[in-house]
Amino acid sequence: MLKKELRLNYLQFRNGLSSETISNYSLEIANRVLELPVWTFDFYHLFLSIAEKNEIDTGFIMSILQGKDKNIVLPKVFDDTNLVHYLLTDNTILRKNKWNIPEPVDGLEVTPLKIDVVFIPLLAFDKLGYRVGYGKGFYDKFLKECREDVIKIGLSLFKPVEQISDTQKHDIPMDYCVTPEKVYVF
Repeated sequence: MLKKELRLNYLQFRNGLSSETISNYSLEIANRVLELPVWTFDFYHLFLSIAEKNEIDTGFIMSILQGKDKNIVLPKVFDDTNLVHYLLTDNTILRKNKWNIPEPVDGLEVTPLKIDVVFIPLLAFDKLGYRVGYGKGFYDKFLKECREDVIKIGLSLFKPVEQISDTQKHDIPMDYCVTPEKVYVF
């Protein structure tokens, strides 16, 4: 299936979920994240959820990271095409941007080369580890700035499709994708 079709279908599927279902799935995903072999690293990049878009609530994963005393790095949209990344501290102030994405106002900037693990938002993914997002390309650009060995973990409310038919050479596959039922390894 084409990215455009998947984007439309999965936005509709996600919008059909109740807030209770989103919360339950988000907790199940967070518990499955604990199964991943990624807990010896230091810097974890985590997106903050857009509640108005029925996204996975990443607050559960943030609590796990804080409980494990990990450095949490949060993205901020810069110039409508790129991300800048800030370390989450006790002094970090979060505000919603024009897309309702909670993001740090400012803070201690972290270079993508320092990040060990990236949790990646998505709408749909396939059995080869490729993903479909909103189509703005923020994470595609960001992942190219990271080290080659950065661990890429998608978070999905749904099972994978067989294959995304219009992946490109520049698309970067994930290493893992975590759903409420299972951890997919690529």
